[in-house]
Amino acid sequence: MNKSMRLYKPRLLVALSMGILLLGCGSMKTTIEDTDSSTVVLKPTMAIPAEQLYPNYTQEITPELSGKGNYNVGVKTLSITNPSQFDPVTQALKDRKLTIEVWYPATKTVVADKTVYHNETRTGIPFTLQADAIRNAQSHAMVDGKKFPLIVLSHGYTGYRTIMFYLGEHLASHGYIVAAIDHTDSTNAEVDLVKSPFSGFVSTLLNRSRDQQFTLNHFTTKPHFLSKIIDSKTAGLIGYSMGGYGAVNTVGGCYQFNEQAVATFTGLKETKQIQQALALLNSCAGGQYKNIKVDDKWQAAMALAPWGGQHGLFSAEGLKNIKTPILYVGGDLDDISGYHGIKSLYEQTGANNKYLLTYKNARHNIAPHPAPKASFGSELDIGHYFEPTWSSITLNNTNKHFALALMDCHVKKQQEKCEYLALSKNSNQLSTDGKTPSVWKGFDHRYATGMEWSFK
Repeated sequence: MNKSMRLYKPRLLVALSMGILLLGCGSMKTTIEDTDSSTVVLKPTMAIPAEQLYPNYTQEITPELSGKGNYNVGVKTLSITNPSQFDPVTQALKDRKLTIEVWYPATKTVVADKTVYHNETRTGIPFTLQADAIRNAQSHAMVDGKKFPLIVLSHGYTGYRTIMFYLGEHLASHGYIVAAIDHTDSTNAEVDLVKSPFSGFVSTLLNRSRDQQFTLNHFTTKPHFLSKIIDSKTAGLIGYSMGGYGAVNTVGGCYQFNEQAVATFTGLKETKQIQQALALLNSCAGGQYKNIKVDDKWQAAMALAPWGGQHGLFSAEGLKNIKTPILYVGGDLDDISGYHGIKSLYEQTGANNKYLLTYKNARHNIAPHPAPKASFGSELDIGHYFEPTWSSITLNNTNKHFALALMDCHVKKQQEKCEYLALSKNSNQLSTDGKTPSVWKGFDHRYATGMEWSFK
C-alpha cells in the first residue's frame, strides 16, 4: 500500500460513516492562457498517448438513441466569471471563475484531427482520452431557421467537466449545445483528497445550483461565439451526484437544512455560525431566497445518482411544486447517495412528467466515463469509475439513449421521442405463461436487462 493510500483510508471510513463522500476525480493540472475575453487554451503539463475508451459495437446490441447524430462535433474551452459571489473560505465577496467545456454542432467541412481530454486520477496520475470532437471547429449554421438548445452538464464532488464527455459529444451530434462546468473548489485539481478531502464541500453545497443557473444565464443572455445559433429560450440540465443535488434545487426542489445537518456537513459548532450558514444554504432555484421562481428556460432535467435525498435536505413543498420534467437515475445499491433517497425524491416530485430509471445491482458510479488505464493500480483511483456488476460502456450508452429521449421529448418537443419514455416497469422480458413481453422501445430483443422504469 502506498503512502497516499495509508493516509487516505481513515478519512475514507469517516467520510462514508457521515454519508458525504462523493466519488470523483479531478481535471489535469494545466496552464491556462487567455486568447480573448472568454476562450482559453489548455496546455497539458506532459504528453501522454490518447486512450480510446469506446469500442465500435454493432448497433444491434446498443440502445437505438445512443447512436451518433448527424452533426460533426466541435469543442471549445471557455472561462466565465460570476462576479461578487460569497466565498465561504474568506467569508467575503469574490469573483467566481468557472472553466466550461462547450460541445456544439460543427460544420460538415471540418477536416482537422479530433482532440483529446487531459485529466488525472485521484492520486495525481495523468491520463489522456481520445475525443470524438474537433477542437475550436467552426460551428454549424442554423437548420431551417431553428437554433440549437442548451444543455448544462454538472459533475459531482469531486469531478471534472469532461467526466461525462460522452454525453456532451452525443447530444451535440444530435443538435444541442452542451456546456459542462468545472465547479470551482470541487475538482481534484483543487481538493486534496488525502490531506483535506472536505475542503471544497461547503462551497459545493452553496454553489452547485448557483453555478448551473449562472451558466444558463451566461449562454442565453451574454454574447459568445455561439450566440447566433443558440436557442436562448429553451434548455436542459444534467447533473451527477452533487451535480444532481444542484439540479433538483435548480428546477425548484428547495433546500431545507436544519441545524444538525449544517453542523454535520460544515463542521461548524457555534450556534451563531450555524444559524448564519443555515440562512445561507437554504436557498432555491439557483440561489433565490424569496419570491422564488424557477427559470422557465429549463424544460427538462436529468439527475443521475443525486445526493441529498437520503439526508432529507429538500423540502417536501419544494419537491411537490417542481413542474419541470425530470428523470431520476439510480443504482438500487447506491451506498453514496442512497437509493432510498433517490427514490424518495422521485416519489415526492410533483411534476406531471417524472421518470425513474433504476439500474439493478448498481452502486454510485453510473455516470462517469470508463476507467482510464492510469487508474487501474489502486482502489482509490479506480473506485471512482468501477461498477462491480455493470459495464461502464453499457451504462454510458444507456444514459446517452435516455438523455436524448428526455431532451428531444421535452426540450425540442418532438412527440415521437416521448414514446421512448413510456415503458413497462421491468426490462427483462421475463416469460409468463409462455409469452415473452415486448422489449423496451429502442432496445433490441434480449439486450435490455437489469433495469426498472417508473413514470407518471
